[in-house]
Amino acid sequence: MQKAIPYRDWLPTAGGSAAPPPGNINSGEGETIGDAKSVRKLVAENAVVVFARRGCCMCHVVKLLLHGHGVNPWIFDVDDQNEADVKNELSEIISKGAAGNSAVPQLPAVFVGGELFGGLEDIMGAHISGDLVPRLREARALWL
Repeated sequence: MQKAIPYRDWLPTAGGSAAPPPGNINSGEGETIGDAKSVRKLVAENAVVVFARRGCCMCHVVKLLLHGHGVNPWIFDVDDQNEADVKNELSEIISKGAAGNSAVPQLPAVFVGGELFGGLEDIMGAHISGDLVPRLREARALWL
């Protein structure tokens, strides 16, 4: 029987990596942006952005649901090194959008049209009620 390798032991080495390093934004097209300071710009300029933790099953479900609708969201993979910076930036974005709301976002955090849409429960609830597709169309993430 083979021994399972823990995820943290599998991370790529400095010599060569098969996948982009954790903490980078990955558009699915090989483009990456690495610092948390670009979070605000990323949310403002893209129709759908998903802030996710690698290996998280809830984050994976959100990505699958959006891809299933034909949306190609920007994915920001949050890791232990940049989690605090990213959550601070997201808190600032949320507090500017909703006066007096200083909540720390939980991962996955999905932004649609520059505003926080929510996490897995919010995305699934909107999908089940039929509100997700109109919101994605309004944000110009869907063309049909």
